[in-house]
Amino acid sequence: MSRNTSVLLALAAAAALSGCAVGPDKRDPMETWNRGVFKFNDTVDQYALKPVATGYKNVTPSFVQTGVSNFFGNLGDVWTAANNLLQGKGAEGMSDVMRVALNSTFGLLGVLDIASEAGLPKHKEDFGQTMGKWGVQSGPYVMLPLLGPSTLRDTVGLPLDMSADIWRYKDPVNVRNIGSVTRVVDQRAALLDASSLLEDAALDRYEFIRDGYLQRRQSQVYDGDVPRQTDKEENVPDQPAVNPAGAGNEPGKQ
Repeated sequence: MSRNTSVLLALAAAAALSGCAVGPDKRDPMETWNRGVFKFNDTVDQYALKPVATGYKNVTPSFVQTGVSNFFGNLGDVWTAANNLLQGKGAEGMSDVMRVALNSTFGLLGVLDIASEAGLPKHKEDFGQTMGKWGVQSGPYVMLPLLGPSTLRDTVGLPLDMSADIWRYKDPVNVRNIGSVTRVVDQRAALLDASSLLEDAALDRYEFIRDGYLQRRQSQVYDGDVPRQTDKEENVPDQPAVNPAGAGNEPGKQ
């Protein structure tokens, strides 16, 4: 199990244990609707996506999986760089720019992640995090069809995140579609171990995922250094002070 997987499960467990109060969760006013969407997503995952991802992981050589993950991760670094710069994090933003330049050239279009070996760490930033950095509150928890956990703020930023995806403009269309499907399957395959452990550990998987997502998302917005006063602002129950290394990084094949 990767370090990021362990961190996510630890955060989810801490959130679940601290959120056992009786009564409706103020962070989730649409819980009935969200649970319905969660059930739909889970059905699609169990009968379609998970079996395909399992086959992909079992059949595809590990170095190919790593190359696929690195390639699409390199494309994502472009938008990450833009968001770091929009958040005023100049050093991180320029580091991301250098990552893209290095991996796109010497790394064979990003298939090889030589930037990490060169000491340029990988970040993961999106426009929802940028809005959070600007002071926009998360709003209520939202479960999106097929896309999974989100918040109102992150849902508003999602169209811009999608528009900024470089692969979205790849021609010809059939190559774009094949690549998009491969990316989704590869990302799901990377989470197989975590999802299996979650299924074994969680009494209520909906709450487990919701609490873990909200706590991790808050940590991402504040780069792991969450101010105590934001507990009330973000409608998140008080949590033990944690600053997990790498909690804001994109899970991947380590």
